[in-house]
Amino acid sequence: MNDSGPVLPWLVIRQDDNGNRYRVGRYATEDEAKRIVATLDGKGHKQLYWVERIGQTTH
Repeated sequence: MNDSGPVLPWLVIRQDDNGNRYRVGRYATEDEAKRIVATLDGKGHKQLYWVERIGQTTH
C-alpha cells in the first residue's frame, strides 16, 4: 500500500456502444461510486456504467 495519497479502491467504468471500456473515476467508497453511476444513468446516456473494486473484475 502506498501512504502518499488517499486510497480510492472503487472504480466507475463506462462501456460504449462499440464495447470499449473507460475508467470514469476512482472513489473511496462503494456507495460514492454507485451514486455517480446513478447520476450518469439518470442522464439518459446509452452507455453502460458499473462499479468495480480494484483487483476484482466482474465484466
